[in-house]
Amino acid sequence: MGAPKRNRMKYDKPKDIWNLARINSDNALMKKFGLKNMKELWKAQYEISRLRGNVRNLLAGNGSEAVEKSIIGRLSRLGIATEGTQLEKLLDLNEQALLSRRLQTVVFKKGLARSIKQARQLIVHGFISVNGRKVDRPGYMVPAAEEQSIGYFKHIEITMPLPKTGTAESAEAPEAQQHAKEEQAAAEVKAEDSGAS
Repeated sequence: MGAPKRNRMKYDKPKDIWNLARINSDNALMKKFGLKNMKELWKAQYEISRLRGNVRNLLAGNGSEAVEKSIIGRLSRLGIATEGTQLEKLLDLNEQALLSRRLQTVVFKKGLARSIKQARQLIVHGFISVNGRKVDRPGYMVPAAEEQSIGYFKHIEITMPLPKTGTAESAEAPEAQQHAKEEQAAAEVKAEDSGAS
């Protein structure tokens, strides 16, 4: 049975642990969603596997209507499914559906961070709040109702990168950079003149 206080694994390792195609697809998902390690991905895959198993049991007639309502209710609160979703459609869900509801991904998509890795750093260091309270877990599953209330918990200056092409801002950017370089060169010349005299 084991010690009751001891944490138990909330994921299963893949059966084909050395399959190169699976490793490459998992690495691509880790990079896309900025995951720290494989455990975070395996947890999402385990959750989806459990969900599919419960749905298959319901479709086979082994479950109750209350279980069906609780599954669809949870997924609709997370914004993954709607209230009227059929059970058969839930079998098409994959781990990306869960990973896209993590706080780290939502912060990046809302534009509060420049990259997915910076989103994780901001969350871990306590700069992100949900409904006015600090949340420092990148894996926090954001309910659809709370998505609009995500913001900065404390003030931070993040300069967003300029757009590359197609806007008026990008046309002005080279002129601003040139102006800054000229000012810097003039300051260096002034410093050399004052040092020489």
